[in-house]
Amino acid sequence: MRGGRDLSRSLPVAEAPSGPRSDWRTLGRLLPYLWQYKWRVAAALLFVIGAKVANVSVPLLLKELIDRMTLKPGDPAALLVVPVGLLLAYGALRLMTSAFTELRELVFAKATQGASRQIALQTFEHLHSLSLRFHLERQTGGMTRDIERGVRGIESLVSFSLYSIVPTIIEVAMVLSILAVKFDAGFAWITGAALVCYVVFTVTVTEWRTKFRREANLYDSAAHTKAIDSLLNYETVKYFNNEEFEARRYDESLEQLRRSRLKAQTSLSVLNTGQQLIIAIGLVAMLWRATQGVVDGRLTLGDLVMVNAFMIQLYIPLNFLGVIYREIKQNLTGLDKMFTLMDREREVADAPGAEALHTNGPVDVRFEHVDFAYEPARQILHDVSFEIPAGKTVAVVGPSGSGKSTLARLLYRFYDVGNAPPRSAASHAALPPEWAAADLGRPGIGGGRILIAGQDIRSVTQASVRRAIGIVPQDTVLFNDTVAYNIRYGRPDATDAEVEQAARAAHIHDFIMSTPRGYATMVGERGLKLSGGEKQRVAIARTLLKDPPVLIFDEATSALDSANERAIQAEIRSAARGKTTLVIAHRLSTVVDAHEILVMEAGRIIERGTHFALLAAHGRYARMWALQQSADNQDT
Repeated sequence: MRGGRDLSRSLPVAEAPSGPRSDWRTLGRLLPYLWQYKWRVAAALLFVIGAKVANVSVPLLLKELIDRMTLKPGDPAALLVVPVGLLLAYGALRLMTSAFTELRELVFAKATQGASRQIALQTFEHLHSLSLRFHLERQTGGMTRDIERGVRGIESLVSFSLYSIVPTIIEVAMVLSILAVKFDAGFAWITGAALVCYVVFTVTVTEWRTKFRREANLYDSAAHTKAIDSLLNYETVKYFNNEEFEARRYDESLEQLRRSRLKAQTSLSVLNTGQQLIIAIGLVAMLWRATQGVVDGRLTLGDLVMVNAFMIQLYIPLNFLGVIYREIKQNLTGLDKMFTLMDREREVADAPGAEALHTNGPVDVRFEHVDFAYEPARQILHDVSFEIPAGKTVAVVGPSGSGKSTLARLLYRFYDVGNAPPRSAASHAALPPEWAAADLGRPGIGGGRILIAGQDIRSVTQASVRRAIGIVPQDTVLFNDTVAYNIRYGRPDATDAEVEQAARAAHIHDFIMSTPRGYATMVGERGLKLSGGEKQRVAIARTLLKDPPVLIFDEATSALDSANERAIQAEIRSAARGKTTLVIAHRLSTVVDAHEILVMEAGRIIERGTHFALLAAHGRYARMWALQQSADNQDT
């Protein structure tokens, strides 16, 4: 039903939580994933502390080395003590720093990769659990970019926090303590003041810069979305000779991205200049005080070298503080977007404690007083009731926009009928009392219920409902894989012989074998290497391979020529034998053998009966039949 499809596309996707969550809340969401590896986290922190203890010990040992150098010429201790003792210790400390760092990364790599994998998998599974409404409205390019940035952000966040920020904090605390104890509080106050100024300046400027980075991310996602959308619709672009138009659209986004990145780069230069100024002032103040101490005799030359080494060791990681802070903010933003996707509420969800649908033997399907709308302003179905007896075929015909395909979507639970049917109070009071038990609190607009084998499909699991139904849709989209893969998708554990049997039943085996690679032929992006009829026959073969108790054929032969249509109709009738089948069709010649034919118009069933009974009634169906017969005669 094209009208229903267009309407659902016009609806906005359910709103995401308003505004970005705080950085601390985002980190709080990440911690449980890492906490599964708490022993690795603890071991990594121990290695971090060990690396920093070794690193801070290097300037202390360097001081001793220089002070020992003040020996008289020819003193044998100069050759024995200095090179052998202190130099070996100096090299050992350097080696320990690197060894502890590598051990930290080795131990924690499993935690980082494990958390990334788990979050990415949960996001992927959650996206598949969201309703059709979300997927009709999504922007694939931007969404995949958000997921990509979120997964990459996990590794960066862990790397920057555990490998940069935590070690720097530990080192700063140790250096300040050593300066205050070995010398006087003045050294610690100068270092502390410089560090505070440095951090405050960096955070303030980085916060100011963040809007440029966020802007750049938005334009990056927009450009990516336009590029992906244009490439996916390659044929449409060619049909209308709009290559230059698409290039201009893409270039507009690239130009906006360029401007945002230039602003970000300019602000980065301001940040780096300010940081170097603060570092220079702090370093000069410390060296001036240390030099004065050497001149006054309060400090040794080794003390001066130690102070200088400490300052260099502190400011080297601080040089990257702006970059680290910016990256952390950026990664938190990307991670937040991915968590926002994970938090998006499922419009269609299983009821608590829902059991699987029981389908022992043939099953019947019933629609009871179903009202439905994709949005309140326009109702699609009006009090639709009908039954497909077990093993029988019911056909639904009518003009586009009458609500035919919406029936298939509701049966498949792409949407659920809601709990506030727009009926009068009197008609609502007349509903059967057992319906109250089936009132499961599902979102949606409308009312009524749909039953398979006597079970309300809202009270059973979605997976079991969809296992019981096979569908051949009007618009067939295939995976960019082989023909065999796409047919086997109906039942992934099927053997090659079963795949071939399904292909023969769908009258596509001969075509497949005529290609150079046979069943290993690649079908291309969305199956674009195949014609419309070939794609539809693959879809029919896939559904025949699934072999479910309920079948839906939604304009299943619309892309086929008359000869293939007649051949496949025979196979469809054979496949539908003993199965409960719903056939949605425009061409009435394809449904003349149906157990019952429903004629829909504006969301209502206006006629029902067999083909011959409807012709005898001289109503809407009879007029449609006459028009199509006239058109067929003119074509011949």
